[in-house]
Amino acid sequence: MSPAPGPKPSSAPRLLIVDDDPGQRSLLDSFLRGQGFATLPVDSGEAALAALRAQPVDMMISDVRMPGMSGLDTLRRARQEHAVLPVLLVTAYADIREAVEAMRDGAVNYLSKPIDLDELLISVQRATGIAHTRPLQFDQDKQLPTWVVARSPLMQAVFRDASLVAPSETRVLVTGESGSGKEVLADVIHAWSTRAEGPLVKVNCAAIPEPLLESELFGHEKGAFTGATSQRIGRFELANRGTIFLDEISEMSPKLQAKLLRVTQGGRVQRIGSNAEIETNARIIAATNRNLEDEVKHGRFREDLFYRLNVIELNLPPLRERRDDILPLATQFIRELSQDRARLSSAVINCLTRYPWPGNVRELRNAMERAALLSRGELILLEHLPARVCASNPATGASPPSATSDTTRLEAIERQAILDMLRQHKSNRTDTAKALGISRRALLYKIQRFREQGYDIQ
Repeated sequence: MSPAPGPKPSSAPRLLIVDDDPGQRSLLDSFLRGQGFATLPVDSGEAALAALRAQPVDMMISDVRMPGMSGLDTLRRARQEHAVLPVLLVTAYADIREAVEAMRDGAVNYLSKPIDLDELLISVQRATGIAHTRPLQFDQDKQLPTWVVARSPLMQAVFRDASLVAPSETRVLVTGESGSGKEVLADVIHAWSTRAEGPLVKVNCAAIPEPLLESELFGHEKGAFTGATSQRIGRFELANRGTIFLDEISEMSPKLQAKLLRVTQGGRVQRIGSNAEIETNARIIAATNRNLEDEVKHGRFREDLFYRLNVIELNLPPLRERRDDILPLATQFIRELSQDRARLSSAVINCLTRYPWPGNVRELRNAMERAALLSRGELILLEHLPARVCASNPATGASPPSATSDTTRLEAIERQAILDMLRQHKSNRTDTAKALGISRRALLYKIQRFREQGYDIQ
């Protein structure tokens, strides 16, 4: 994807990006260049100080945790020679207390991981003196594949964020309920990336027994264990110069989590039964239907691996919250399954839009497959749908219910409470979420929904 038009390089603010993680450094670099800034990425605090001595910059963006000189040390050293240089810190949840203390040392702000690109852009625009009314710029010519349905504003927002993340090398964590389309999103990210000509290798960590998963991921040598009659190439090796999609990552055992952490840190794998390390340049997209933050708190998922995988989080809303997609998806499935012969009756249309679809897109496809078979490719009636779906349609042919005045009033109260709290905390998403007693992810989702409704939220 080509970067969006921006200011000429000669007039663009120059940003020094400091991060030892190549994936996150690539994300910040490609995203900010796409928004019209000049960038100077470096991989350590020492390299950042050398860059500051060599040429002027308008702002420094630094990770907090880095080997050698930390982001906090880099901030303090930079302040000695550049007293007014704006510094923005990027920090993991566990580092936030340190980041707040660092603001006393001159940091203009801190962003917690996973990075909110809107929040990042606003912080940079404010620090460099650029009016922050300009929205995120992305490639308007980038087209979704024909087999992807994204009519609803929420799904369009998800794919907009995907278009911004795809060109970078960063790791992505896709979250959402089971059946919501996480694999489809991974397909699109790979197709839009610079690795599109390379392989896309998919692994369902929940579907492969634990004793076999290690061999699937990393491979094994002949004779490494009973039954290893030949050498096996692991999925990470197969995904070299491409993308590996790790679905249901939360099902991975602590032992394999430790091995995966080594891959994210050094890009090297070791086959079972071998002492040699093999380099692999595979971009990781992980997915889960669980809240990994809760998994970390309960000791079921490694905190260091969580922050390695969760550079950018893309959350897929459930189908019940993007009802504009239900009928287009149902129509697409029916055309595919009946060779474009079957049609939906008006009663079926009303029924589909009423049902909450707890199984999301997967459940909808299964229902359409059943209907296509029972209708024999003709008009699909209520009797062709699963009984649980029909139960949501109390009056055949009735129109889908509109929002009641009570629902509208409650939504307005919630929206105003969130807007007031954002203003009170100067648009800081982390502090606002804590004050509201909700997760930061839930707050970002609600903010995106308000934006799609036309509210200007910075």
